[in-house]
Amino acid sequence: MQELHDAPLAPLTTFRLGGPATCLLTATTDAEVVRAVREADDSGTPLLIIGGGSNLVIGDKGFEGTALRIATKGFVLDGASLELAAGETWTDAVARTVDAGLAGLECLAGIPGSAGATPIQNVGAYGQEVSSTITEVVAYDRRTRETVTLPNSECAFSYRHSRFKTEPDRYVVLRVRFGLEESGGLSAPLKYPETARAMGVAEGERVPAAAARETVLRLRAGKGMVLDPEDHDTWSAGSFFTNPILEQAEFDAFLARVADRLGPDVKPPAFPAGEGRTKTSAAWLIDRAGFTKGYGTGPARISTKHTLALTNRGAATTEDLLALAREVVAGVHAAFGVTLVNEPVTVGVSL
Repeated sequence: MQELHDAPLAPLTTFRLGGPATCLLTATTDAEVVRAVREADDSGTPLLIIGGGSNLVIGDKGFEGTALRIATKGFVLDGASLELAAGETWTDAVARTVDAGLAGLECLAGIPGSAGATPIQNVGAYGQEVSSTITEVVAYDRRTRETVTLPNSECAFSYRHSRFKTEPDRYVVLRVRFGLEESGGLSAPLKYPETARAMGVAEGERVPAAAARETVLRLRAGKGMVLDPEDHDTWSAGSFFTNPILEQAEFDAFLARVADRLGPDVKPPAFPAGEGRTKTSAAWLIDRAGFTKGYGTGPARISTKHTLALTNRGAATTEDLLALAREVVAGVHAAFGVTLVNEPVTVGVSL
């Protein structure tokens, strides 16, 4: 296991932001991960888990403690059953499932980060969420000090949320298991209107999984959501804010604000979210509040390709990024009475 001291963390994040860690460990086996976590817990040392770094906002002062980078490898396919080590690069694993003729993950292509992070956020895009295919998550339980296997039913998955996010200091994901579909090379039924339109088919139809994957990659790239070191629009965490889910009274008040600000004929995006709740679009809110693509004059700006992405234009600090995020949150709330919630995990800082 590699050990570095006063190690920079910015290069390990897609934002390229953040100060150093007191100690940086890189673990390449599950045993090394468990040992590092136990040693930190035994000594009372603060611990930061890093996978692909695509969902982290680390403060400029860095992290006083041990940062543990999980770099484990493992791709095991048995029929339609897949097991991924937490350190596997997610988008590469998706490509391998498509090449194997399996369906269920093809529309999650291009999402940056590692496999171990996917159940934590219940990663989703273009009509698919990992919770629909995850069968089990193998994790180290820091409370009981043992490795446990949690079936899907015990992971408490919901929109961009899970048990692992609710209890962030308890579980360290080691492996994720999926049940995919042997579909003869076809995708799962397309659920996302934009994907179906781009492929010239109706929602609910199946298409070649490889074509679905390529279409999603093209759509994501057009929004700056596929990592490219030469493109500052991808120096981000992808979508910085989650789509708000509103109770009925909140949604009614929101509609009234929209009508008052934009006119009675303007209808914001609205999707049923269960139990009388409605989900609306964070991107729509940001844009209609006046924060358009490319907004900002400093080193941190909104992406020129997508209003949901806040970006580092190359010389930003974390405080620059947070100042922009706070401006967007305040502006959306002033315009529509809705409070946006950040999707990336903040370390040593907050909005």
